[in-house]
Amino acid sequence: MEIIKLSKDKFADFLASLSEGEQKLYAPQWVGESLRFAPVTDSSKVELGMANTTVPPKSIFFPQTETLYRYELGGTEMQQPQVRDTGVVLGARPCDARALVIVDNLFNWDLEDPYYNEQRVKNTVVGLACNNPCANCFCPSVGGDPASTEGLDVLMTELEDVYLLQPLTEKGQKLCQSVAAVTEKAAAGDQDAAENLHQQAREQVARKIETEGIPENLPKLWENTLWQETANSCLGCGICTFLCPTCHCFDIQDEVEGIEGRRCRMWDSCMFKEYTLHASGHNPRPTRRERTRNRINHKYSYFVDKFDVIACVGCGRCINYCPVNIDILEILQQAKEAL
Repeated sequence: MEIIKLSKDKFADFLASLSEGEQKLYAPQWVGESLRFAPVTDSSKVELGMANTTVPPKSIFFPQTETLYRYELGGTEMQQPQVRDTGVVLGARPCDARALVIVDNLFNWDLEDPYYNEQRVKNTVVGLACNNPCANCFCPSVGGDPASTEGLDVLMTELEDVYLLQPLTEKGQKLCQSVAAVTEKAAAGDQDAAENLHQQAREQVARKIETEGIPENLPKLWENTLWQETANSCLGCGICTFLCPTCHCFDIQDEVEGIEGRRCRMWDSCMFKEYTLHASGHNPRPTRRERTRNRINHKYSYFVDKFDVIACVGCGRCINYCPVNIDILEILQQAKEAL
């Protein structure tokens, strides 16, 4: 597939081409004090300069709150939600795109989730290679790369005055063809420059952890003091899970107003006490010790047992945004030393 390039002075025209017709365009934008993926209505508000968004693009495919169907009390028919438009997700970092591939396992495991899968099919993911990984990135330690193509339809690399676009899938090829009026064929020198940047980015990733042996051995630390020591600092706020691109816990509730109601799905967190609270009042994870232990074991052991991949992409968000500076790499290092 032919690699093309986009001059930065044509970026606004490029965005206009991507949002033609019924197609929605999502890109990183400031919404209040957080950087997140939102529908583009003003090209000047698109922000591609930050290392990563606050909220990962999983919010497009697995919304924080999502209506599954509506109904009327006393009725017998379910009203399906409005059919979603096709879309383009522009500027996803390689770690976040790789996270979608990991989460695909869960939503296509025992049952195929039609809501999630519809979004996956209808959206084209255009990734942006990380030229300058952030301080707490550790993607290579968990199988990723600052220029990984996993989960992407197009990989975009920022050079000095152009963006290079490399189509990777049929959807990506169609997208590149749709913007032919504002792009041109890339030169061999452009591709070499991009690969040099990719290699420089790999060398910039300073934080590392050797994960070999962790999935098999973590359960052996079931009663280790590590979990209580970590939990002593934890506030139980759940930000580590809400901002994680691979966390997928959810709750399903019915909301009724008058005679109309809806069944909706919303994000939940294994770090919340209510998440495992039984109707009987029993809770198998009664304190933050058990919940901390479960979170780390799930990502680095249980998920590996079931799907043969670590449920972490090394984006560093849980480190960056933890209000009490709990560091998952430090937890893993302590676990390795305790084994």
